[in-house]
Amino acid sequence: MTQVKRFLSKKDEEEIVNAIREAEKKTSGEIRVHIERHTEMDPFDHAVEVFHQLKMDNTKLQNGVLIYLAIDDRNLVILGDKGINEAVPTNFWETTKDLMLSHFKKGDFKQGLIDGILMAGEQLQSHFPWDANSDIDELPNEISR
Repeated sequence: MTQVKRFLSKKDEEEIVNAIREAEKKTSGEIRVHIERHTEMDPFDHAVEVFHQLKMDNTKLQNGVLIYLAIDDRNLVILGDKGINEAVPTNFWETTKDLMLSHFKKGDFKQGLIDGILMAGEQLQSHFPWDANSDIDELPNEISR
């Protein structure tokens, strides 16, 4: 079993996916979590690459959010698309990252991810509320690797 798979238990992953579903219930925004062991690239540049590979740049309102982790490298990047980046306060992603890292430092990766997802979901909801007449879940909620 690879270290990426051992990073979170199956139950942890289910709770994280449920947090994504919960956050997305109230918004047209999309949240994805991508976990890998290592990258040779600059973490931010690689997160941008993953963002495009996951087609997160194809959302109608440009309101996708990627939480990218390279676990061996101890790198965390939160990347928002143009629409959400223009809506949130300047330091929002850093504040979200700080909250997540406070959990990670205690070894509680599941709760760090859940809190980051829910925090992003609150901002998405306030700027991109769910419209039952026109919104659809545009991207999968599962954790990608």
